Amino acid sequence: MQLLLVEDDPTMQATLHRALTRRGMEVTAVSDGRAALAQWAALQPDAIILDLTLPGLDGLQVLQQARNRGLRTPVLILTARGTVGDRVMGLNAGADDYLPKPFDLDELEARLRALVRRSADPTVAPLAPSTLQIGAIRYDKDSGALYLNGEVMELTPRELALMHALLAQPGHAVTKERLYELVFPGQLDVQYEAIEVVVYRLRKKLAGTGLTLMTLRGLGYLLRADA
Repeated sequence: MQLLLVEDDPTMQATLHRALTRRGMEVTAVSDGRAALAQWAALQPDAIILDLTLPGLDGLQVLQQARNRGLRTPVLILTARGTVGDRVMGLNAGADDYLPKPFDLDELEARLRALVRRSADPTVAPLAPSTLQIGAIRYDKDSGALYLNGEVMELTPRELALMHALLAQPGHAVTKERLYELVFPGQLDVQYEAIEVVVYRLRKKLAGTGLTLMTLRGLGYLLRADA
Protein backbone atom coordinates (compact mmCIF):
# COMPACT_ATOMS: atom_id res chain seq x y z
CA MET A 1 0.00 0.00 0.00
CA GLN A 2 1.29 3.45 -0.94
CA LEU A 3 0.24 5.94 1.70
CA LEU A 4 0.41 9.74 1.90
CA LEU A 5 0.67 10.94 5.50
CA VAL A 6 -0.23 14.60 6.07
CA GLU A 7 0.68 15.54 9.65
CA ASP A 8 2.39 18.71 10.90
CA ASP A 9 3.38 17.48 14.35
CA PRO A 10 6.98 16.19 13.95
CA THR A 11 6.71 13.60 16.71
CA MET A 12 3.38 12.22 15.52
CA GLN A 13 4.56 12.20 11.91
CA ALA A 14 7.77 10.31 12.76
CA THR A 15 5.93 7.82 14.95
CA LEU A 16 3.28 7.04 12.33
CA HIS A 17 5.83 6.89 9.51
CA ARG A 18 7.93 4.37 11.40
CA ALA A 19 5.00 2.27 12.61
CA LEU A 20 3.19 2.08 9.26
CA THR A 21 6.41 1.37 7.36
CA ARG A 22 7.04 -1.57 9.69
CA ARG A 23 3.58 -2.85 8.77
CA GLY A 24 4.54 -3.05 5.09
CA MET A 25 3.27 0.31 3.83
CA GLU A 26 5.20 2.71 1.61
CA VAL A 27 4.76 6.04 3.39
CA THR A 28 5.38 9.54 2.05
CA ALA A 29 5.02 12.21 4.75
CA VAL A 30 4.39 15.95 4.37
CA SER A 31 3.65 18.58 6.98
CA ASP A 32 1.67 21.35 5.27
CA GLY A 33 -1.42 21.69 3.13
CA ARG A 34 0.14 22.93 -0.10
CA ALA A 35 2.74 20.16 -0.13
CA ALA A 36 -0.07 17.67 0.53
CA LEU A 37 -1.96 18.76 -2.59
CA ALA A 38 1.18 18.58 -4.72
CA GLN A 39 2.16 15.11 -3.47
CA TRP A 40 -1.41 13.85 -3.74
CA ALA A 41 -1.53 14.74 -7.44
CA ALA A 42 1.99 13.48 -8.14
CA LEU A 43 1.91 10.18 -6.25
CA GLN A 44 -1.73 9.11 -6.69
CA PRO A 45 -1.42 7.06 -3.45
CA ASP A 46 -3.70 4.23 -2.41
CA ALA A 47 -4.89 6.09 0.70
CA ILE A 48 -4.29 9.32 2.61
CA ILE A 49 -4.10 10.09 6.32
CA LEU A 50 -5.02 13.74 6.69
CA ASP A 51 -4.73 15.94 9.75
CA LEU A 52 -7.07 18.94 9.88
CA THR A 53 -4.82 21.48 11.58
CA LEU A 54 -2.13 22.30 9.02
CA PRO A 55 -0.09 25.34 8.00
CA GLY A 56 -0.67 26.87 4.58
CA LEU A 57 -3.99 25.20 3.84
CA ASP A 58 -5.90 23.41 6.57
CA GLY A 59 -7.05 19.84 6.11
CA LEU A 60 -10.58 20.71 5.01
CA GLN A 61 -9.27 23.09 2.35
CA VAL A 62 -6.86 20.42 1.09
CA LEU A 63 -9.69 17.91 0.87
CA GLN A 64 -12.11 20.27 -0.87
CA GLN A 65 -9.54 21.41 -3.44
CA ALA A 66 -8.45 17.84 -4.15
CA ARG A 67 -12.01 16.65 -4.68
CA ASN A 68 -12.69 19.65 -6.93
CA ARG A 69 -9.70 18.58 -9.04
CA GLY A 70 -11.16 15.09 -9.37
CA LEU A 71 -8.72 13.35 -7.02
CA ARG A 72 -10.69 10.40 -5.64
CA THR A 73 -8.12 8.74 -3.34
CA PRO A 74 -9.81 7.47 -0.12
CA VAL A 75 -9.05 9.78 2.81
CA LEU A 76 -9.02 9.06 6.51
CA ILE A 77 -9.08 12.18 8.67
CA LEU A 78 -6.94 11.83 11.78
CA THR A 79 -7.23 14.75 14.18
CA ALA A 80 -7.61 15.92 17.74
CA ARG A 81 -10.62 17.99 16.63
CA GLY A 82 -13.11 15.26 17.43
CA THR A 83 -16.42 17.11 17.83
CA VAL A 84 -19.49 16.04 15.87
CA GLY A 85 -19.35 19.31 13.94
CA ASP A 86 -15.76 18.70 12.82
CA ARG A 87 -16.59 15.15 11.82
CA VAL A 88 -19.57 16.21 9.74
CA MET A 89 -17.61 19.00 8.04
CA GLY A 90 -14.87 16.53 7.15
CA LEU A 91 -17.31 14.04 5.68
CA ASN A 92 -19.12 16.80 3.82
CA ALA A 93 -15.81 17.93 2.32
CA GLY A 94 -15.22 14.44 0.90
CA ALA A 95 -13.50 12.36 3.58
CA ASP A 96 -14.19 8.62 3.64
CA ASP A 97 -13.49 7.93 7.32
CA TYR A 98 -12.63 9.75 10.53
CA LEU A 99 -10.52 8.68 13.48
CA PRO A 100 -10.05 11.06 16.46
CA LYS A 101 -6.82 11.28 18.45
CA PRO A 102 -5.80 9.46 20.56
CA PHE A 103 -6.25 6.27 18.54
CA ASP A 104 -5.18 2.65 18.40
CA LEU A 105 -2.64 1.83 15.70
CA ASP A 106 -4.28 -1.52 14.92
CA GLU A 107 -7.60 0.24 14.32
CA LEU A 108 -5.90 2.81 12.09
CA GLU A 109 -4.33 0.08 9.97
CA ALA A 110 -7.62 -1.84 9.75
CA ARG A 111 -9.52 1.24 8.61
CA LEU A 112 -6.90 2.09 6.00
CA ARG A 113 -6.92 -1.41 4.53
CA ALA A 114 -10.73 -1.41 4.47
CA LEU A 115 -10.75 1.89 2.58
CA VAL A 116 -8.28 0.58 0.02
CA ARG A 117 -10.22 -2.68 -0.46
CA ARG A 118 -13.46 -0.82 -1.10
CA SER A 119 -11.86 1.59 -3.57
CA ALA A 120 -9.93 -1.14 -5.44
CA ASP A 121 -12.73 -3.69 -5.83
CA PRO A 122 -15.42 -2.50 -8.28
CA THR A 123 -17.71 -5.36 -7.21
CA VAL A 124 -17.92 -3.99 -3.66
CA ALA A 125 -20.59 -1.31 -3.68
CA PRO A 126 -20.94 1.07 -0.78
CA LEU A 127 -23.89 0.57 1.48
CA ALA A 128 -26.87 2.73 0.53
CA PRO A 129 -27.14 5.44 3.12
CA SER A 130 -30.28 5.91 5.13
CA THR A 131 -31.75 9.17 3.87
CA LEU A 132 -34.67 11.44 4.59
CA GLN A 133 -36.12 13.77 1.99
CA ILE A 134 -38.11 16.71 3.30
CA GLY A 135 -38.92 19.62 1.01
CA ALA A 136 -35.93 20.24 -1.21
CA ILE A 137 -33.53 19.01 1.48
CA ARG A 138 -32.06 15.52 1.67
CA TYR A 139 -30.66 14.36 5.00
CA ASP A 140 -28.01 11.60 4.96
CA LYS A 141 -28.39 10.02 8.39
CA ASP A 142 -25.17 8.01 8.07
CA SER A 143 -22.86 10.99 7.56
CA GLY A 144 -25.07 13.71 9.03
CA ALA A 145 -24.78 15.73 5.81
CA LEU A 146 -27.59 17.90 4.48
CA TYR A 147 -28.05 18.47 0.74
CA LEU A 148 -30.07 21.11 -1.06
CA ASN A 149 -30.75 20.26 -4.71
CA GLY A 150 -27.80 17.86 -4.63
CA GLU A 151 -25.32 20.34 -3.12
CA VAL A 152 -24.06 20.22 0.46
CA MET A 153 -25.73 22.96 2.51
CA GLU A 154 -23.40 25.57 3.97
CA LEU A 155 -24.34 25.53 7.65
CA THR A 156 -22.38 26.40 10.76
CA PRO A 157 -21.84 23.57 13.29
CA ARG A 158 -24.57 25.06 15.52
CA GLU A 159 -27.04 25.38 12.66
CA LEU A 160 -26.26 21.81 11.65
CA ALA A 161 -26.77 20.56 15.23
CA LEU A 162 -30.13 22.34 15.31
CA MET A 163 -31.19 20.74 12.03
CA HIS A 164 -30.14 17.30 13.27
CA ALA A 165 -32.27 17.76 16.38
CA LEU A 166 -35.31 18.83 14.36
CA LEU A 167 -34.88 16.05 11.79
CA ALA A 168 -34.51 13.34 14.44
CA GLN A 169 -38.32 13.33 14.75
CA PRO A 170 -39.77 14.96 11.63
CA GLY A 171 -43.13 16.59 12.21
CA HIS A 172 -42.66 16.77 15.98
CA ALA A 173 -41.91 19.87 18.00
CA VAL A 174 -38.63 20.03 19.92
CA THR A 175 -38.54 22.11 23.08
CA LYS A 176 -36.32 25.13 23.35
CA GLU A 177 -34.64 23.56 26.39
CA ARG A 178 -33.76 20.39 24.46
CA LEU A 179 -32.42 22.34 21.50
CA TYR A 180 -30.25 24.44 23.80
CA GLU A 181 -28.73 21.27 25.29
CA LEU A 182 -27.94 19.85 21.84
CA VAL A 183 -26.69 23.03 20.17
CA PHE A 184 -24.65 24.33 23.15
CA PRO A 185 -23.61 21.14 24.99
CA GLY A 186 -21.86 21.89 28.28
CA GLN A 187 -21.47 25.59 27.44
CA LEU A 188 -22.82 27.06 30.66
CA ASP A 189 -21.53 30.54 29.80
CA VAL A 190 -23.84 30.83 26.77
CA GLN A 191 -27.08 32.73 27.35
CA TYR A 192 -30.26 30.68 27.04
CA GLU A 193 -31.63 33.10 24.43
CA ALA A 194 -28.70 32.28 22.12
CA ILE A 195 -30.75 29.44 20.67
CA GLU A 196 -33.10 32.05 19.22
CA VAL A 197 -30.21 33.58 17.29
CA VAL A 198 -29.35 30.20 15.75
CA VAL A 199 -33.01 29.63 14.89
CA TYR A 200 -33.23 33.05 13.23
CA ARG A 201 -30.14 32.46 11.07
CA LEU A 202 -31.22 28.96 10.10
CA ARG A 203 -34.72 30.18 9.24
CA LYS A 204 -33.20 32.63 6.74
CA LYS A 205 -31.12 29.87 5.12
CA LEU A 206 -34.21 27.66 4.76
CA ALA A 207 -36.09 30.30 2.78
CA GLY A 208 -37.04 28.85 -0.60
CA THR A 209 -36.18 25.26 0.30
CA GLY A 210 -39.76 24.12 0.85
CA LEU A 211 -39.21 23.96 4.60
CA THR A 212 -40.48 26.28 7.32
CA LEU A 213 -38.97 26.45 10.79
CA MET A 214 -41.99 27.23 12.95
CA THR A 215 -42.16 28.54 16.51
CA LEU A 216 -44.91 26.84 18.50
CA ARG A 217 -45.67 28.88 21.56
CA GLY A 218 -45.26 26.79 24.71
CA LEU A 219 -44.01 23.74 22.73
CA GLY A 220 -40.79 24.72 21.00
CA TYR A 221 -39.79 24.55 17.34
CA LEU A 222 -41.04 22.45 14.44
CA LEU A 223 -39.60 21.83 10.98
CA ARG A 224 -42.47 21.54 8.51
CA ALA A 225 -42.56 20.88 4.79
CA ASP A 226 -44.59 23.49 2.94
CA ALA A 227 -47.77 22.31 1.27
